[in-house]
Amino acid sequence: MPEQEQDQGQKQGALRRIFQLIPGILLCGVVTVISLGVQAAEERVFDHPYIEALVVAILLGMAVRTAWEPSARWRSGIAFSAKQLLEVAVMLLGASISFAAIVASGGLLIGAIAVTVVIMLAVSYGLSRMLGLKTKLAILIACGNSICGNSAIAAVAPVIEADGDDIASSISFTAILGVLMVLGLPLLIPLLKLTATQYGILAGLTVYAVPQVLAATVPAGIVSTQIGTLVKLVRVLMLGPIVIGLSLLVARRRKAGAAREGTSKAASISPFKLVPWFIIGFLVLAALRSFQLVPDIAIAPVTKTAAILTVVSMAALGLGVDVRVLSTVGGRVTAAVTLSLMLLLALSIGLVHFFK
Repeated sequence: MPEQEQDQGQKQGALRRIFQLIPGILLCGVVTVISLGVQAAEERVFDHPYIEALVVAILLGMAVRTAWEPSARWRSGIAFSAKQLLEVAVMLLGASISFAAIVASGGLLIGAIAVTVVIMLAVSYGLSRMLGLKTKLAILIACGNSICGNSAIAAVAPVIEADGDDIASSISFTAILGVLMVLGLPLLIPLLKLTATQYGILAGLTVYAVPQVLAATVPAGIVSTQIGTLVKLVRVLMLGPIVIGLSLLVARRRKAGAAREGTSKAASISPFKLVPWFIIGFLVLAALRSFQLVPDIAIAPVTKTAAILTVVSMAALGLGVDVRVLSTVGGRVTAAVTLSLMLLLALSIGLVHFFK
């Protein structure tokens, strides 16, 4: 009888926690629907979304947070959306990755892209730290600038346990410069006398988001669009090794800290916690996709679900951001992102002239 009462109590407690999440999740859902509507309107007017829904979501969430501070009733669902739903979104992205197209693009180009990403990770992180930014914020800026902008920031954030203010700061300023890149990059075609292939490589290396790569390369023709998309895909795939490396580094530091506090606590850290569950799920889905064990018909729904969950998470992050915190780091973050982007552009221009 006591065991039945205990089970009943556990079930009631679980249901209570679920119901506590609903208000916050619904609020994030409302912000998400509005943000997706804004992106859809952009696509109808401009053919491509210059400002993605996830950027709109975080900015709209910040605007709501500025006008109204959510009470305890809303906070648990907002926190759940910002962390757990984001982790699920990162895992689902693995189903859209196939390694076959990457291998087919050629070893030299793949190597050049990988080297560019690694160099820019180190340079961006070093610049951010020199400007006095916190370690986690510097990592987010480095990954966003070097790999794939907002998506990289969203994927890395839960691994390094970054807070909402750092995520919002890095995404906001990266998003602004990403739009400026889309608008300004085509001007370099006549200035640098770039071929369609060279410009495609340049766009793939420097523009942050895949939709923005399309927007930046369409004016240059189909060849630039195809090359730019391929280069961008290789660049995005660098996210997997980087996230795994960061997760191992974080786990090692956590274990070292536990060892300093006491051997019993250090021993309690399981080896299975070295890599977050959602990263393992990402790699499993990517492997299944590469071996064609994921049906093609399932790719679009899974990718769409991941995209929507990411927007929901960004809405939650915006709802948890204190704008006053952003104002204290705005100048330094802007300088870090801008300088990093300029160096990435210079390095990429040198690379495209190599690929004649």
